[in-house]
Amino acid sequence: MRVLIFGATGAIGICLIREALSVLQSCTLVLYVRSPEKFPDDISCNPAVVIIKGQLDDLDALSKAMEGVDSVLSALGPSVKKGPFHPSGTPLAHAYSRIIDLMYKHHVRRLIALGTASITDPHDKFNLAFSILVKGVAIAARNAYKDVVAIGEAIRGQGADLGWTIVRVPILTDQESKEIIAGYVGDGKTNTWLSRPAFAAFVIGELEKGEWVKMAPIVCSL
Repeated sequence: MRVLIFGATGAIGICLIREALSVLQSCTLVLYVRSPEKFPDDISCNPAVVIIKGQLDDLDALSKAMEGVDSVLSALGPSVKKGPFHPSGTPLAHAYSRIIDLMYKHHVRRLIALGTASITDPHDKFNLAFSILVKGVAIAARNAYKDVVAIGEAIRGQGADLGWTIVRVPILTDQESKEIIAGYVGDGKTNTWLSRPAFAAFVIGELEKGEWVKMAPIVCSL
C-alpha cells in the first residue's frame, strides 16, 4: 500500500503519521509538505517514509507525489491559532480541487479528509453546544469558516465519484486516549472534543475498514 498524506507537519498530521506507521503493515507513506525540516527524526529517518517538498499550488510536484498512490489522507485545515487571520479566497478548498483533479488523473479513488462541524450533514440535528461552536467560528474566523465549508463542497461535488470520507472534528485536544465515538451532531452520543491521537486512530481504522465511505461523521472522544 502507498498512502499520500497532506497536512503532515501539523500536530494532528504527526499523530496521523505515527499511527499509520504503527498499524499499517508493508505501507509506504508519501508526505507532501512545504517544510520537511519540521519533522522529528523518528519520521524523517523512517525507511517507510518518502518526503516530497512542495506547495499546494505546485501541480507538477503534486502530480509526482500522487504517482502510484492507493489512498490520500488529509489533515489540511485552517490553523486554530491563525484562524482570525486566515486568508480570503478559500485557498485550502482550491488546493483540494487540484488534489481531486490529480486523484482522477492518477486513478486514486480513496480520500479521507479532515473537516469540522462547519461542514453540515443531512443527518445532523440541532445541538446547542455545536451551534454555539460553529457560530463562534463563523463570526471570529470568517475566512477560515468559509474555507472549511468550501472544502466540504469540493469533496462532495467535484469528488463525488471518489470513495471519500470527511472526518468532522470538534475541539481538538492533546489528551492521549484513542477511544472514540462516531456519529452525527445532535444524535445524543457525540460531544464537542476529540484527542488528536483518537482522530489518527479513526482515520487509519477507516482506511482499513471503509465503514464511512461517502459519509461525514462527527468523531469525538469518549
